[in-house]
Amino acid sequence: MRSFEIVTATTRRSVVALLAIMAAHLAGHGYAAAGDVDPRQILAPAGKLRVGLYPGTPTSILQNSDEPRGVGYDLGKEMAKRLGVPFEPVVFAKNAEVLEAVKTGAVDVAFTHATAARAADMDFSAPTMAIGLGYLVPAGSAIATLEDIDRSGVRVGVTEKSSSDAALSRDLKRALVVRTATVKIGTEMLAAGKLDAYATNKATLFEMADALPGSKVLDGQWGVEKHAVAIPKGRDPGMAFVQTFAQDAKTEGLVQAAIKRAGLRGTVALEAK
Repeated sequence: MRSFEIVTATTRRSVVALLAIMAAHLAGHGYAAAGDVDPRQILAPAGKLRVGLYPGTPTSILQNSDEPRGVGYDLGKEMAKRLGVPFEPVVFAKNAEVLEAVKTGAVDVAFTHATAARAADMDFSAPTMAIGLGYLVPAGSAIATLEDIDRSGVRVGVTEKSSSDAALSRDLKRALVVRTATVKIGTEMLAAGKLDAYATNKATLFEMADALPGSKVLDGQWGVEKHAVAIPKGRDPGMAFVQTFAQDAKTEGLVQAAIKRAGLRGTVALEAK
């Protein structure tokens, strides 16, 4: 009997030590302390991290290679790894569908421009990167500067329900804002002469320019997008993990690595602190 008690005590000490090591490991990756809710239950309620993405931009996902790449894709994969759950990329046709999926909880996370309007539907981490907003004009365009844009007769394409749509519909007084369903359609309309310029972040504009010989991304910028980690409302207990991940992604160079692998071009400023 005494021998059994000794074994039990030894086993108990081993279990306590193991739990302490596990708690320290989890805390180091932003997990809640003992007694709090496991963030996996909050941030990945389906048992996997469903990451909302849309194609055609290095800020989200590019699928024209054997291995997808993109800042949203790479950071989503790393977030799932650190959370300790499977990674499930969920690709939509356009960003508006990603935002709606975050709003309804159809996906668990997205990496997108954090705006006050969007904050009403989702919660954001601190920004992970900033990208300049600009204009792309087709070959032979008479538009040479940002100041040439807001003139009568100039047709400026924007992706429907994007932050550029909201901003330029308000700020452009003379130019006509033309909404397109996707960036790909916008590229086709520029090529067909149905648009005089297209407005979005410069990372996307340079991707569009690759498909339009002779086109040009204008110098300068009319604004800045601040990208952050977005999660559905009502998952507050998981925000400590999200904020820690966002900070680690900057300080550990994960954002910079994702930018490099995606070939993201344009005005990019990391906001590591």
